[in-house]
Amino acid sequence: MSLDSIPKDLRGLRACKLCSMIKTSDDFYRNGCDNCERHLRVKGNKDAVQECTSSNFDGIIAMMAPEDSWVARWQRIDKLAKGCYAISVSGELPQDIIDSLQDKGIPFPQLQFEYQDPVPGFNKEKVKGPVAKLIHVKDVSAATALEVAAGGKLYNIVVDNEHTGKQLLEKGRLKRRFTIIPLNKIAGKSINDGVVRKAQSLVGRDKVHPAISLVGYEEELQPAMEYVFGSTFVCDTLQNAKKVTFDKQVSVRSVSLAGDVFDPSGTLSGGSRPQTVPILTRLQELLECEQLLEAKAAELEVVMAELQNVQKVAGRYKELKEQREAKSHDLELIRTRINQSTHHQQMVELQTLKDTIAHQKELLKATEETEKRAKQQLQDIQKKMKESKSHQERELKEAEEALARARQEAEGVVKEAKGRDQEVQALRLEVEELQKGLLAQQEQISVCQQSVTVKSRHLEEHSLAEANAKGALKSAKQELEKQKANLKQMNKELQALETQWKDVEKDKATHIREIKELEHNIAKFQRECREAAQRVEDLLAKHDWIATEKQYFGKANTAYDFGAYNLKEATRKLTRLQEEKDTLSKNVNMRAMNMLGKAEEKYNDLMKKKSIVENDKSKIGELIAELDQKKNEALKGAHQRVNQDFGSIFSTLLPGASAKLSPSEGMTVLDGLEVKVAFGGVWKESLTELSGGQRSLVALSLILSLLLFKPAPLYILDEIDAALDLSHTQNIGQMLRTHFRHSQFIVVSLKDGMFNNANVLFKTKFIDGVSAVTRYVNPRALTHRSDEGESSGVGGVLQEGQEKRGTKKPAKRARMDVPLTDVATPLPAH
Repeated sequence: MSLDSIPKDLRGLRACKLCSMIKTSDDFYRNGCDNCERHLRVKGNKDAVQECTSSNFDGIIAMMAPEDSWVARWQRIDKLAKGCYAISVSGELPQDIIDSLQDKGIPFPQLQFEYQDPVPGFNKEKVKGPVAKLIHVKDVSAATALEVAAGGKLYNIVVDNEHTGKQLLEKGRLKRRFTIIPLNKIAGKSINDGVVRKAQSLVGRDKVHPAISLVGYEEELQPAMEYVFGSTFVCDTLQNAKKVTFDKQVSVRSVSLAGDVFDPSGTLSGGSRPQTVPILTRLQELLECEQLLEAKAAELEVVMAELQNVQKVAGRYKELKEQREAKSHDLELIRTRINQSTHHQQMVELQTLKDTIAHQKELLKATEETEKRAKQQLQDIQKKMKESKSHQERELKEAEEALARARQEAEGVVKEAKGRDQEVQALRLEVEELQKGLLAQQEQISVCQQSVTVKSRHLEEHSLAEANAKGALKSAKQELEKQKANLKQMNKELQALETQWKDVEKDKATHIREIKELEHNIAKFQRECREAAQRVEDLLAKHDWIATEKQYFGKANTAYDFGAYNLKEATRKLTRLQEEKDTLSKNVNMRAMNMLGKAEEKYNDLMKKKSIVENDKSKIGELIAELDQKKNEALKGAHQRVNQDFGSIFSTLLPGASAKLSPSEGMTVLDGLEVKVAFGGVWKESLTELSGGQRSLVALSLILSLLLFKPAPLYILDEIDAALDLSHTQNIGQMLRTHFRHSQFIVVSLKDGMFNNANVLFKTKFIDGVSAVTRYVNPRALTHRSDEGESSGVGGVLQEGQEKRGTKKPAKRARMDVPLTDVATPLPAH
């Protein structure tokens, strides 16, 4: 924004209703709004300027550095264009603009209530919000009627009490003007039940409803809702609304569903309405969407909580799985330890002994069979002995030998069996002990098996939960993969764009560098051309012969035949001369002449400036002397005039006395003045010799003489005669009439001496506890003025008839609410 668009005058300013920028109406018309033009389109449209801007605003903020201004950040305008902004703006945007803003994603700008905390720790629950946000429409078809019934009250702000409202208005930094409804002070009005029944009996129970019954709200908001909707009926048709409103027993404001309004006072409003969705309907849809959003958010929180629980279950499952694997490993270790324990070895030995016992039993059984066979053989031998003694003896001997061997073998077997029995008894004891230990181990194993069973059951449950969680996790991972793929694709596209941008930037840098080189070359060539041209001009100015000989330059057979010269030879000669010059420059200061010339120029310039300054100094001295002379003359003239008026006024106020303003002894008027007072020609040494009333008259005379030196058209005097006698009051009135012929006075006085000189009198008195003002013209003053032929005088006196304590005499008191048109009217007009 340029400085030209900043208002130069406070007249004719308007503020944008959307961003609060302040401009003149002509500037809005020519240039539009710097912030909101794409939304409001006020440029070149006078109607839009009137509708979208307001002349009613409070405060002005000039913002020229938004990034550095804390005021701009405080007012939330630091992102807007530079310029002047209002602190708050009154008025609402047109409905079509509001609809357009809502379509562009700026919902309900008239419902936006932003404020700063007026005090630290402010309880935001005290601010309920706009009325439109505190209600929900029970029947959407009545939204238009309710919006019309509420009118501007729909955007009023509801607070808990008047103190909160006062804090918001004073310290809340409100951007717009708001009407605040305090719940503890608002006086709502509701329709009587009898009136409701009468209205329903006229048109039908379902065809008319109190407006407040069609909205839902919290119970604490009842006073505010009665204030907004309590005194209006909503009818279904135009005819029913008209019938209800103008019925003498009802006589209540009614609104039809189409938005037509009937008022008992006789006013009607209606007709075509904008073809837009009512704001309450859209607000209701917005509230439903917000409720749906809150429900979805709650469901999302539940799902997230379940997901967290599943994650916890998955973690628990993983932990139990690790515990199961650890327990399985411990079980294997226990089995290994059991196999390697003494008990297991004893069990193995026991099994070996059992096998040995079974084998010995088989041997014993075999021995018994052998013994049976031996007995059978003995019987056979005895039988054979009978048959043959010799043979018997021989066989007997063999049998005895075999029997001895069998007996020896049987004894050995018996001994071995006895030893084995002893071993078996010992082994049985050991087996019993091992069985007891085995039972303890089995009990421990059963407990472990039960724990494993419980853990397995929990493991199955967790496995099922894990499967569900894995399913959800898999879906989430799939969605995440999709998002990652999309993000990856977008990253690729972004990288490609970045690569292209870098290539373009490189090309741009290259082109810029080439352009700069070309510009540098062009500037160099132009500079060389200018230098060459300047050099030519210098040569032309320095050498007059060039102008006359110029016609022969470059022509053959002339002294200026440049083609005949050898350029190389000239270059070598120039080089040689340059070397000689450089050699000489070491001993000779080549810049001495230049320095001398510059010093001379500087000296001449300083001398000129010195002469100018001295001339100015002399002129200023002369001017000061002249001004001092005029000042002294003016002071002396003012002293003479004020001294003359001072003496005249004092003599009028106090006949037989005189006063003057004179310098102190040995001083002049310019050094200071003293007030001197004389009575009967005798001058007093000090004002302390005067009484209080006399000193008051001296002060009054001095003030009025100063005022008379440069009179004003109107004076207001408030009880200047309060401490003076009645004769002095009469003298004051006469003095005002005599000395101030071209001025008017409003004089407040309590004494009749002042009233006699007034043109117009204003009296006030209490009538039934109320002050009444009476104006009338003073006929004595008119007669006196007509006799004297004066053009003006004392304008008027105010008095109030109020009885003082202890007296019945009316007291006069000034009141300054008197119309000045009556007081300032010249006497001939009366």
